[in-house]
Amino acid sequence: MNELLGLYSDHRMVEPVAIAQRSSKVKPLATDLKRKGVLLVATCARIEIYGEEPALKNVTSAIFSNLAHGRIEGAPAIAQRLAEIASAAHSQILGESYISDQLEKAIEPVDPNFPIFQIARSAIAMGRAARERQRFVATFDYDQIVRDIVADRFANEELPDRLYIIGAGMLGRGLIRSGVGKQFRSTVVVTRNPKNLRRRLRRSIDMELALMRPAEIGYAREPRSIVVIGTADVNDEYEATLQDALLRLEPRVILDLSSIPVLSEAASSKLNYVTMYDKEFLRYIEKNNIALAPKLPVLLSDIKERLQKTQIYSPLKVT
Repeated sequence: MNELLGLYSDHRMVEPVAIAQRSSKVKPLATDLKRKGVLLVATCARIEIYGEEPALKNVTSAIFSNLAHGRIEGAPAIAQRLAEIASAAHSQILGESYISDQLEKAIEPVDPNFPIFQIARSAIAMGRAARERQRFVATFDYDQIVRDIVADRFANEELPDRLYIIGAGMLGRGLIRSGVGKQFRSTVVVTRNPKNLRRRLRRSIDMELALMRPAEIGYAREPRSIVVIGTADVNDEYEATLQDALLRLEPRVILDLSSIPVLSEAASSKLNYVTMYDKEFLRYIEKNNIALAPKLPVLLSDIKERLQKTQIYSPLKVT
């Protein structure tokens, strides 16, 4: 077997928006890479590739061109990094709950016969278990941040009207399941395919939801409603439709949780628009990370000790 190699770039090495923009561009490469036994992890906060060194040679420049990145060598070091990522030790929001599911989804296309598949699957399980053992869980996950921003905007016992959740991916469904919409008169999920979403949610969501297409919202002002954007899957046509609808709706606040802000500067300047990169949002992340920072060394030590007991462990080789 050739030496296993990993290359990575994340939010601590490159501006988060730049990482998110490059990530969206390289995601389509996953289908071709899987045939070569290469694992591509492309999320809003990181771009990482792992596989045998010859398979990585021809894709490195296409993925990391002009992007600062690191290099990691050997199965033990790669397993340790993937386990740490799965534990949310390297997330922008320490202890957040989505990253291990994102990693699991990333390995699905890879042929199980390639070594990187088995290593990644074991590492994800180890990272998840360590997170649970050490209770390395975000105090301010996305649903709690939404709750706090709602509380701030309705501080005078004013009752909120409707909650609009735009997007029905992992984040959107997580917000629905969290019950964040219970304090609203009703919850509306905005999706381009309501029929498909209703079928997917039928067995997993125990609450009444209204499903609408983007063009169906915004035909009356709703100053006591709140909009949460939880999707990055937005093309130019969808963006234009959303902007027109939200400008008509004029909600109390629009909280954009997408890694690449959806609304244009011209549209956002006319609305109360909060993105993941605004000070209001970053304050919640900072508070969470300060609270979890003391647990981080113990978590990393836990992962390393468990890996030392496995067959894939040998002295780390990182450059």
